Amino acid sequence: MVTWKRRPAAGLWVHSDQGSQYASDSFQRLLKQHDCRCSMSRKGNGWDNAPSASFFHTLKAGLVYHEDFETREAAKQAIFEYIEVFYNRVRLYPSNDYMNPTGPESGLRTAA
Repeated sequence: MVTWKRRPAAGLWVHSDQGSQYASDSFQRLLKQHDCRCSMSRKGNGWDNAPSASFFHTLKAGLVYHEDFETREAAKQAIFEYIEVFYNRVRLYPSNDYMNPTGPESGLRTAA
């Protein structure tokens, strides 16, 4: 488990479905022992995790699979730039009529 190799900071969130291995008393005790917090999808609702799964797919397909990062710091910087510069400001969103996130706002400014 990640706690043995990476020693995550206290308060780490572990999100999962409600599979028996994650809901088990032993796994919940392990989380508590390492000061981790548990977050689970609602029972019978596989769509709870869809937005984060979609985001991480986009991040991996758009950046991670195309790069060989020399250091962890280089990876962190590239991911930060991808999210803050490209994903949040430039990327075209199908759910937003293929506009970037500021597209609707800039249209309102020019109309006013």
